[in-house]
Amino acid sequence: MAISLQKASIEDCAEIHTLQIKAFASLLEKYRDTATNPGAEPLERIVQRMEQPHTDYYFIRLDGENIGAVRIVRLDDTACRIAPVFLLPTYQNKGYAQQAISLAEALYPAAARWELDTIKQESKLCHLYEKLGYRQTGKEEVLQPGMTIVFYEKRV
Repeated sequence: MAISLQKASIEDCAEIHTLQIKAFASLLEKYRDTATNPGAEPLERIVQRMEQPHTDYYFIRLDGENIGAVRIVRLDDTACRIAPVFLLPTYQNKGYAQQAISLAEALYPAAARWELDTIKQESKLCHLYEKLGYRQTGKEEVLQPGMTIVFYEKRV
């Protein structure tokens, strides 16, 4: 089954918010990081991001159903940031995120550099990004004991 991306609009913010809350619920429960976890963000924050001229949201779709989303931030003419990418729990660990990230990167052919960050302690997430060619930059930010954000970069 192939994944596809569909650009979202301001009218889709509530659906993105619902997907995001469900997708990040287990990480929010595990780390209790209400200040940084997308699963704790209010709907208004997604609306604010959607209104940013340098931000694009895409639904991640499978068989006509929205199973997640990805936000791409155009940092400049040659660099983009993925923040965040997420799938509903039922669709995680099936290779769909890898497909979705590859599709998203292909939508921005001028981007020679990509950035993202994740929780260092989540080895599955780190492995996913490293499998896609992302490398740790060396920058890390400890948010709380047992939770460190690690920064990644990919040059194409």
